[in-house]
Amino acid sequence: QVLFRLVTFGLNAFTLRYLSRELIGVVNVRLTLLYSTVVFLAREAFRRACLSGSTKRNWTKTMNLLWLTVPLGVFWSVFLGLVWLHLLEVPDPSVVPHYQAGVVAFGLSAIIELLGEPFWVLAQAHLFVRLKVIAESLSVLSKCILTVVLVALYPQWGLYIFAFAQLLYVSVLVMCYVIYFKMFLGSPEATKKSFPVARMKALLPNLVEDETFVNWKEARLTWSFFKQSFLKQILTEGERYVMTFLNVLNFGDQGVYDIVNNLGSLVARFIFLPIEESFYVFFAKVMERGKNVKDQKQDDVAMAANTLELLLKLVLLIGLTITVFGYAYSQLALDIYGGSMLSSGTGPDLLRCYSLYVLFLAVNGVTECFTFALMCKEEVDRYNFVMLALSFTFLCISYFLTHWHGSVGFILANCFNMGIRIAHSIHYIYDYFKESTYRPLTGLLPSPFLVLVYIISGVITGFSEVFCCCDKGWMARLIHISMGALCFAATIITMFCTETKLIHFVRSQFLSRYMKKGT
Repeated sequence: QVLFRLVTFGLNAFTLRYLSRELIGVVNVRLTLLYSTVVFLAREAFRRACLSGSTKRNWTKTMNLLWLTVPLGVFWSVFLGLVWLHLLEVPDPSVVPHYQAGVVAFGLSAIIELLGEPFWVLAQAHLFVRLKVIAESLSVLSKCILTVVLVALYPQWGLYIFAFAQLLYVSVLVMCYVIYFKMFLGSPEATKKSFPVARMKALLPNLVEDETFVNWKEARLTWSFFKQSFLKQILTEGERYVMTFLNVLNFGDQGVYDIVNNLGSLVARFIFLPIEESFYVFFAKVMERGKNVKDQKQDDVAMAANTLELLLKLVLLIGLTITVFGYAYSQLALDIYGGSMLSSGTGPDLLRCYSLYVLFLAVNGVTECFTFALMCKEEVDRYNFVMLALSFTFLCISYFLTHWHGSVGFILANCFNMGIRIAHSIHYIYDYFKESTYRPLTGLLPSPFLVLVYIISGVITGFSEVFCCCDKGWMARLIHISMGALCFAATIITMFCTETKLIHFVRSQFLSRYMKKGT
């Protein structure tokens, strides 16, 4: 998967050098939002309902229910397609040609993907993880390759390129599931596993004699989830809806923002998310949910407090390193990745702000993972209500900050949002441990000497950027990179000298686990 992501990362970097910001903005924000909205509204509620409970069920009725996603997808695709074509601002045809064809293609791609929904749910319910990974990898890779070829050969095609690539993506995705189940159903392996579906025909809509067409319990559950799905989609894609419907940014700024946002989020996906998921499970197993600290086993409390303290220290130092060095190397990174299209204009400022946002993401991930592992149901319900109010506040702040400071306002609004969530989690952790002798929040206080090294590194690399980057030739760039490497090495050496307890924790928890996987 890592190799696959690196390949697609490189292919995307190649295409950026041949396309305009406006074209990328329309594709990555406007059209992708249409596709994701149709798909989400048509299937999210059905997925959650049909994946709840045991795999021992009447799968014929479940399949019948899942096939209802297709007509629902057609409805949303037509309705939202008309909104996208007639109510929203239409891009200048001379800059972004074939917008209407792009809207039709992305709406159609959502319907095609929904044709594979019964197969996807069946695979997920029976934990066919490898099938999901292979299908998604092949579909994304085929999309990237076709995009690169068409961009290199026919750049004047505009949105036709991304329309064909999107249709190929969903077609490959659906065909992977169809071909797999065509080969799997009825095979000795399926018989050995007592798979509940024996023939491909059973995956199509079927009438059951003397019984209802669908399982009404699942149908009612779907309706309950469906009422929530509107709100969840608005909150999930809030930034894109603000950009699309309120016209706070032009298409060029939208394109740059989306690219920088995707680049910045790589750290969160590859580093912080695995840490959060692994240690959420750890805290949930070690501590008993809903019990205060005195009622827990004290050995478990000591282990959890020590682990939380060191985890906070770890992600804080990773976040500080990215913030300090990201400030001075954002312009160079964007220039290498996407050329002058990204490194000029608002791109560098966006990535610098995102480097700060990564620090907020790092701390929030660990504090919330501990908090969610210990909250009782009533506390979780209260927190969900707080999150709902906070999400609407975020959308309003995004709108005003964007008017004040352009696309940087979105990232500042995200920082504010994360800051409030961190404050809530820190308050919970402080209250939880105040009746014990443990103070895990001290993990948020790095060594003063290390902080001094960070400040000196930030000043040195900042001056290095001013004098050596990025329009003074490759030799100046190499000097800038060398200064950063020296400062980074000094920072790491200082960590080893001042944070010995953390270094031991990293070696025992991460490096030893990696070595075991290798052997």
